Formats: sequence, structure tokens, C-alpha cells
Amino acid sequence: MPSLEHQIYLKKIRRNKIFVLTVQLLLIIVALLLWEFCAKTGVINSFISSSPSEIISTIIHLHQTNNLWQHIGITVYETLLSFGLATIFGILIATFLWWNPFIAKVLDPYLTIINSLPKVALGPIIIIWAGAGMNSIIIMALLISLIITIMNVYQSFQETDANKLKLLKSFRATKAQTFFKLVLPSNISTIVSALKINISMSLIGVIMGEFLVSKSGIGYLILYGSQVFKLDLVMSGVIILCIVATVMYYAVSLLEKRLIKH
Repeated sequence: MPSLEHQIYLKKIRRNKIFVLTVQLLLIIVALLLWEFCAKTGVINSFISSSPSEIISTIIHLHQTNNLWQHIGITVYETLLSFGLATIFGILIATFLWWNPFIAKVLDPYLTIINSLPKVALGPIIIIWAGAGMNSIIIMALLISLIITIMNVYQSFQETDANKLKLLKSFRATKAQTFFKLVLPSNISTIVSALKINISMSLIGVIMGEFLVSKSGIGYLILYGSQVFKLDLVMSGVIILCIVATVMYYAVSLLEKRLIKH
């Protein structure tokens, strides 16, 4: 049974969380009401900035024409696929680099160069190599998220406690034993935290890919709306994208809490 002081402390934390959440919701509501008011009164040009009511009408129309969930589903599928591939291959390649310090030193500048390249500039090349379809979108997302995953995970492996490494070495532990008994377990939290960055980078890569070649997806909705000057559709696509990104982020956060607790 927790002490009275501890119960008061826990209640204070819960009240603080509720207060923060309330303020966050109020900020969104006030911003939307102000946006709607300015659009209706002509303070801002509703053709350029749209309005919350028009965005809601556009989303409802997309739902009624059976286009909304199709576009969301395609973007989510492409994001999860690229996220999964980037996570798996990123951890495997980072492990390989940790296992082979010489190869890691040789590849280090190339990883930095590839990471600094503007991936959109590689779009035409990717389309020629992989075709104008989903493959190009997945490759674009992998180029953005994979290198970051490799660099973050490898860096965390390199920062493993040197004293613990020396201790295992003094006990004549093999490299495999050192990795699986010390390096990997001590960096689980860092790897899981990197997933938050990875899911965001994957979504960015998918949207960039959809801008280039897709005929469906949230990125396609935004691009099509800009081409035909339907700003309501553009803003609707942006809002939908924000919602999808938020849901994915909190899903990964929930996964992080479960894995760290385990």
C-alpha cells in the first residue's frame, strides 16, 4: 500500500498530465476557430488558405467517394513496409560494421555523403532503375531512413561502456558473446528510440516518392490538389498526413514502453 505522501505525489503527476493535455487541446481548438473566423470574415484569403469547415467537407466527400481510406491505406502500407525494411537492415548493417571496424572506417565517409545527398535529386534515377511505381517509393523511403538508422544504431554500439567491454575481454569472451550479452542488451533503449525517428523518416520518404510517381496515396492527393488549384484538397491532405504521422508516432512510443518494460 503506497504511503499517503506517495499517493499525493501520484495525484499531482496525474493532474499535471491532464492540465497539459487540456491546454494542448485548447490551443488546437482556438487555432481552428481563429482560422475559421479569419476565413469567413475575409481577413485571410480562403482560396489560398482554405478553412476548417471546407477541409472537413472535403474529407467527408473523399470518404463518401471511397477514396479517403484507399489513399490512407496505401500510404500507411508503404510507410510500414519501408519502416520495417529500414529497421531490420539498419540494425543488421550496423551490427556488421561494429563487428568489422576496418570496414566501418572505410564506409564511414560514404555513409555521410549518401546521408547528406538531397534524395529528391535521385528521384529520376530511381524511377529509371525501379520503374514508376511502388518500388520507387519504397526505395526513396529506404534511402532516407536506412542510412540514418545505420548511423544512429552503430553510434550507440560504439558508445557501449568501455569498462564493461574490458571486463568481458578479461574473461576471454568471444565477439559474439560480447555483442549478445553486452552491446545489444545495453543499447535496446537507444535502438527503440531510433524507431521514432525511423517512422518519421519513412513517412517523409514515402510522401516524397508519391510526389514523384504515385497515382494514389496522401502525397498524390496533395500534389493533385496543387496542380488543379484545389487548395481545400491540399490542406485536407496535409491534415490527414498530420493525423497519420501522429498515430504512427504514438504507436511506436507505445511499442517502446512495452519493449523497455519487458
